[in-house]
Amino acid sequence: MYLACTIGWCIEWIQAFYIILDDIMDNSHTRRGRPCWFRVSEVGLIAINDGILLRNHVSRILLRQFKEKPYCDDLTNLFTESECKACSGQLLDLIITHEGKKDLTRYDMTMYRCIVQHKTAYNSFYLPVACALLLAGENLDNFSKAKNILIEMGTHFQVQDDYLDCFGDPELTGKVGTDIEEYKCSWLVVQALEHADENQRSILFENYGKSNPTCVSKVKGLYKKLNLENLFHEYERESYSKLIADIETQPNEAIRNVLMSFLHKIYKRNK
Repeated sequence: MYLACTIGWCIEWIQAFYIILDDIMDNSHTRRGRPCWFRVSEVGLIAINDGILLRNHVSRILLRQFKEKPYCDDLTNLFTESECKACSGQLLDLIITHEGKKDLTRYDMTMYRCIVQHKTAYNSFYLPVACALLLAGENLDNFSKAKNILIEMGTHFQVQDDYLDCFGDPELTGKVGTDIEEYKCSWLVVQALEHADENQRSILFENYGKSNPTCVSKVKGLYKKLNLENLFHEYERESYSKLIADIETQPNEAIRNVLMSFLHKIYKRNK
């Protein structure tokens, strides 16, 4: 139990590291209902060093607590791979939203899934389960199908996040959505581009990625006109049904139970 808790804290710390730096890069204001760490007056850009410190502690803790375990190399490699994927996803996210290089024609479902699966799905959904499997003495190569399910679950989670960024209640989500202003490759804008006619696409191209409240309002109005709220709920139902079906094909009961538990925690969430 002690080692399981240790890994749990390592995962939380590396997530905190990502969040601290992500908020700085996105120039965000709130996170989980409170000011972002770098927005705290006595912290500022010291937050960058705080994030790096958290990340370095993870490596030290893993080495100190697991160096005698037969799975130590697999565990450290898993964290390294997770971090590499997260940073690659973040880089792609930053590159396509960079000021002066904005081009909505690059926003499609292929690009979206690539960003999401690297930036969110792997480290938030696969990493915790993979760590537990290593602790149990399992070979990760034997659980490739479970890995794919977890990656899809992470994608489902991010689509929800994108929906809540625009249509969620900040009192519940704990943050004010800024995907439109920040020119994010979100599920909503990808769907809008797929379903919009030429005039509606012009509205997107003229207003998306601008912080002017009027521009933001026009984009949100277009989302409503395209019935993206209903489209999201349809996606959520279909994705949930497919995930259930995929989970039920897993031969290992313990794995099925874990996957079902994960899915039920995120289905129809509002924050």
